[in-house]
Amino acid sequence: MTARTVRPIRGTAAAALATALALTAAACSNPGSPGGPAAEDGVVVGIAYEPDSLSPLLGYGKDGNSKIFDGLLAFDADMELKPALAVALPEVSADGLTYTYELRQGVNFSDGKPFTAADVVFTYRTILDEKTNNPSKTELDALKDVKAVGDHTVVFTLKYPYAPFAERTVLGIAPQHVAAKQDVNSGPFTTRPVGTGPYVLTGWSKGEKISFRANPDYWGGAPEVKKFTMAIIKDDDVRATRLRSGDLDGAVLPPNLAKGFKGDKTKKTYEATSYDYRLVTLPTHHEVTGDTAIRRALDVAVDRRTMVDKILEGAGKPAYGPVPTDSEWFTKGTERAHDLDRAKRILDDAGWKPGPDGVRVKDGVRAAFPLWYPSGDKLRQDHALAYASDAKKAGIAITTQAGTWEVIEPRMKHDAVLAGGGSPGDPDFDQYLLLKSTLGGDGFNNMAWYDNPVVDKALEDGRRTDDKAARKAAYDTVQRELVKNPGYTFLTHIDHLYVVNDSWEGLSTQVEPHDHGLAAGPWWNIENWVPKK
Repeated sequence: MTARTVRPIRGTAAAALATALALTAAACSNPGSPGGPAAEDGVVVGIAYEPDSLSPLLGYGKDGNSKIFDGLLAFDADMELKPALAVALPEVSADGLTYTYELRQGVNFSDGKPFTAADVVFTYRTILDEKTNNPSKTELDALKDVKAVGDHTVVFTLKYPYAPFAERTVLGIAPQHVAAKQDVNSGPFTTRPVGTGPYVLTGWSKGEKISFRANPDYWGGAPEVKKFTMAIIKDDDVRATRLRSGDLDGAVLPPNLAKGFKGDKTKKTYEATSYDYRLVTLPTHHEVTGDTAIRRALDVAVDRRTMVDKILEGAGKPAYGPVPTDSEWFTKGTERAHDLDRAKRILDDAGWKPGPDGVRVKDGVRAAFPLWYPSGDKLRQDHALAYASDAKKAGIAITTQAGTWEVIEPRMKHDAVLAGGGSPGDPDFDQYLLLKSTLGGDGFNNMAWYDNPVVDKALEDGRRTDDKAARKAAYDTVQRELVKNPGYTFLTHIDHLYVVNDSWEGLSTQVEPHDHGLAAGPWWNIENWVPKK
């Protein structure tokens, strides 16, 4: 929920390194770093997080746009599926259990070796292997088998009709001739990958930058942006400063910093609507946050609208669950109004009585707990401080603390975290990883160790049918249960803002997931950019 490993809650993008600021500072004066103006055919962008791995077998690029790899399918600007390594959308059997893909011929990996159906089979079977440390493995739970029919046809067989299966086939395909010869979890392929994509990795300095060059033999045509560098800059203010100094060509920025570039005619701001939310995890293993009355009280004590107006400066909307209020999957009537008096009544009725210092107490336990957020993330810091302020008015004492993910992750079972998540497309994509009880403690999945049998059943019902009405009923159940027993306090859904030098054409944004900046942003289609005339 935070740094999702390309993993959840995101966090898929992964834990930011404690040394990021020091590395960033060094990068500003290091000629070998992405400092200085980019070449005319090069682009340097600033992003907040980096992945744990660059292997699709471990989750990298599972939602598309990985640059190094292609999937069988890809998403267009409107998030509609289009062919990529497949020549067409799959042929689906009447019972929804068989998906057949015809593959593009004449495609080579960047090492010159041909792409075939065997690579597809290898990729999916490896991900499903119990020895593979892919945190998103459950996303392919419906897959029973995958087999090659010759070199150019692949057939997937499902255990049950899984409506969004085709959307799962945007994940990058790994070359069997390289990846099969090494340890899938720790071999060199995880940091020096070979793919069929529009770009080839040229270097990865952990905590500093990821560098690419255009693949001249790309099947979709050689990109005009010949060099592409992602500078890993965890601190929002540092990204803005480096963009202003000309050290970067573009960056993802929070609203208050993006606003500072409004008068700069050499730059353009791009806004992307997203499923990205900020929430507070309320771990079941803590004596305060695990109390349902505390959770319900916090759910109505929080002033979401003010957070949107003041922290996001209007670039977002209140969040009442993982599904945005403007989605067809949102359950009307599950909105929670800001109601401090009701929060106090919930606590009074549950036996949480105000103590001498105003902090509530029950059976000798003070209604107090820590709330962690990642260092340098101003948006999360502002959300955390606002949340603590709202909670204090209800008699709940929250101590906000900043730390790296290395510090935060070992504490997640007991301590609350200002986390994030969100995946567009299908409601199964995010909710299963976020709420399924069996995933509690599985990396950044179900960070709150949420355990609700009704939700567990609804999540299974929602993914095991392709009947839309039945699926809507299942996810309605999930959202209503989150009102009764929140488990998390959802705060806001955030629109992503990017500021980019106005020297290229072809830029656009998609509806984005939580993990933005790496695979999303205006550079989601950088292989199609052309110089501005």
